[in-house]
Amino acid sequence: MPDIVNDAEPEYRGTLGRVGMSEVELPLTLSDSEGQLQGTVAHADAWVNLIDPDAKGIHMSRLYVGMDQHLAGQILTVEALRTTLELFVDKHGPLSSEACIALRFERMRRRTALVSSHQGWRSYPVQVKATYKADKLSIELAFSVHYSSTCPCSASLARQLIQERFDADFQGKESLHVDTVREWLGKAESICATPHSQRSEAKIVVRLRPNSDALPIDEMIDTIEDTLKTVVQAAVKREDEQAFALLNGRNLMFCEDAARRVQACLEEHDEIVDYRAECRHAESLHPHDAVAIAVKGIEGGLQA
Repeated sequence: MPDIVNDAEPEYRGTLGRVGMSEVELPLTLSDSEGQLQGTVAHADAWVNLIDPDAKGIHMSRLYVGMDQHLAGQILTVEALRTTLELFVDKHGPLSSEACIALRFERMRRRTALVSSHQGWRSYPVQVKATYKADKLSIELAFSVHYSSTCPCSASLARQLIQERFDADFQGKESLHVDTVREWLGKAESICATPHSQRSEAKIVVRLRPNSDALPIDEMIDTIEDTLKTVVQAAVKREDEQAFALLNGRNLMFCEDAARRVQACLEEHDEIVDYRAECRHAESLHPHDAVAIAVKGIEGGLQA
């Protein structure tokens, strides 16, 4: 059968930085630290460079077959990524010298409520990007975490209004019994203002140290959630909702505060050589978002 890639000449000569496929559907298996397995569906981008200016194109099917043989249905590991990318380059001979795969999928995690024994599922969007160049493998992880943010300024203004209501309700009284104050605090009309809060999102990108032998997806998600404190909940009872309200009250934060929390956390992680953390607060006060971005700031690294 005719082989245009090998037999035909290109209309224009030139090398290309990336040639490949996008949004390839691929089943994957994920494993946690305890060896528990979970299936998921990934969408993959796969490409190589084209360094022969006289070649008509690459062999697209070799990319697909490589992923099907070494990734589809298999446990996602650093070694599986390396094997696949090395195959991409080897199968293209003099046409290519580097390769890359980006896998996007949802990671489901079982989460326990703050106080009660209730549990529920949370879904985290993840991207694993692996690049093979000059016989070296580099890996980049990206994921998102949702949390609640309560505005410190709004909280301060609400406290002032409550103080003013207290003064108005007890004007002229020099002393009050503790039971009277407690009863007053329990009335809805007494707590006349509440601070605004909103569902917020931390979008994290980290580059792992060269030749890392693990994909710390779950570890990184847990670390960022523990840092932010006010992560959204799945199944809750009233006692859980009350505990969540307490967490929000103890963790008032602007987007700047959230970004700096995450930044401090990532700076302490030995496996991370670079990072970008974007904290986006979908303001309930405004029709627009408040955003803060932290980067490590290394030369040639991830940019704000």
